[in-house]
Amino acid sequence: MTDRRPVRVLPEFFVLLDEQLPHERGPHGEPTAAEFAASDLLDIVETFAARWDDLPMPIAGRPDYRVLILTGRLVHAAAVRGQLSPVDGAVELVDIAIDLYGPAGPPDHDEDQGHDS
Repeated sequence: MTDRRPVRVLPEFFVLLDEQLPHERGPHGEPTAAEFAASDLLDIVETFAARWDDLPMPIAGRPDYRVLILTGRLVHAAAVRGQLSPVDGAVELVDIAIDLYGPAGPPDHDEDQGHDS
């Protein structure tokens, strides 16, 4: 059985989260950064803690980097990069890219406008 690893979410990660998610719920139900942190981020941290050795290495020959690509509860998908701290071996979450809508893109509200009955 694989040992669990401690996981830290670096401040830079939260900056990226704030840049990609609104501070208030979006017009199409987009989650806020706080909602994501209280939901999907908890699953992400758990996966890095429990499954580090099973995650793919995005850089050949660099086992200290791993990536998790997932579908979320609040977002269509996210890709998260983690690295092992050289100081204490903890996993540090350093990068996130969020896809809110998937290939279809955001819902189009124009469909409902301009139709007289």
